[in-house]
Amino acid sequence: MQITETSAEGLKHEYTVVIASNDIEQKMQDRLVEIGKTVRLPGFRPGKVPMPLLRKRYGPSVLGEVLESTVSDSSAQAIADKGLRPAMQPKIEIVSFKEGTDLEYKLAVEVMPEIKPVDFSEIKLERLRPEVPEEEVDKALARIAEPHRKGEKVDRPAATGDVVVIDFVGSVDGTEFPGGSATDHRLELGSGRFIPGFEDQLIGVSAGDERTVAVTFPADYGSDELAGKAASFAVKVKAVEAMQPATIDDDFAKELGFDDLAGLRKGVRDQLERDYNGLARQRLKRKLLDDLAARHDFPVPPGMADLEFDTIWKQFEQAREQNKEAVAEDADKSDDELKAEYRSIAERRVRLGLLLAQIGESNALTVAPEEVNRALFEEARKHQGYEKQVIEFYRGNPQAMANLRAPIFEDKVVDFILEMATVTDKPVAIAELLAADDEGEDGKPA
Repeated sequence: MQITETSAEGLKHEYTVVIASNDIEQKMQDRLVEIGKTVRLPGFRPGKVPMPLLRKRYGPSVLGEVLESTVSDSSAQAIADKGLRPAMQPKIEIVSFKEGTDLEYKLAVEVMPEIKPVDFSEIKLERLRPEVPEEEVDKALARIAEPHRKGEKVDRPAATGDVVVIDFVGSVDGTEFPGGSATDHRLELGSGRFIPGFEDQLIGVSAGDERTVAVTFPADYGSDELAGKAASFAVKVKAVEAMQPATIDDDFAKELGFDDLAGLRKGVRDQLERDYNGLARQRLKRKLLDDLAARHDFPVPPGMADLEFDTIWKQFEQAREQNKEAVAEDADKSDDELKAEYRSIAERRVRLGLLLAQIGESNALTVAPEEVNRALFEEARKHQGYEKQVIEFYRGNPQAMANLRAPIFEDKVVDFILEMATVTDKPVAIAELLAADDEGEDGKPA
């Protein structure tokens, strides 16, 4: 095998590799002999089939097999001989080959950059420590109690916040449509849970009233048959109920599985502290990544940056098509300006990913199988009723399992760095924590 470097530009290396024709012929012969030991052809015993007949019968397929294995093995050997650490799958292009001639191909490979992590003890960060006041616990309890309110019939016109018990039949162009009718339906006025404009037209109704409600289904309504269509609903009001707040006491706490109100309050406080501490950790992690990005400026493999950019740009275009507020700030920028900005973000993400990977590898940080399994079961719990299918999908998809493992590994590396960095705690009010910058770690929506 002859290897000639033809280009070396940054992290990109290109080589011309030539494999002698006699080496390929020898592999052909060896493979045909192997086939001849077991193949059965009329008039010949296994192992006695003449080589010319084997070559005629199996030569084309064996040649393809030999070429594939030769290119795979020789490219791997070339990379090893040159001491390269590929960042991605190498690109191979056959230059020339005919049976009986040398095989020549081009090998293009992007290599990993040299990464020298900084002294982590030089990093100084501030960790927010949220303090949960009693008022915050009270608000959370009120939210928990909201679904437990009970309605009390009233003899007056319905107002916002009341519940009306109604029968209704909906139609489009005079024809009733599937799913457009209900009996004894409880609708809270002002909840925004029905078709826009429907609830507003029931303000002021009383028990026994009948009313025709005219609405237009939203253009993005879930049913294509109804999206954007004008509809009419014949509504009969059967009752008006004023919602009474639930009493938050020991009995209410017992309904929720706690011994008493004090136990419920503690449970709520503990959950709030977990939630806010999780948010504070996100802030700390973002600041750490910002610091790491500012301290490291090594080149990144162009192919990896291209793949990351393609992913970011597709997400941006999808958001733009859906008119999401997340892209409103970019409305006055040209696509070329946006692409330059997002390419910079892509390079930053790749650089941080490579840095964290090296830190984890060089310090023997690993993710245990049970940690991945916990993440898998957590993911399955998000899809109630489909837990088994979710677990089967992940266990049958190595890339999906790798996606579960990646954030666990990243958190381990972050914790490793934080242990050596100088981190000072700062008690903060919840409002101050929530008012902190909520953008993604690279300055764009995550």
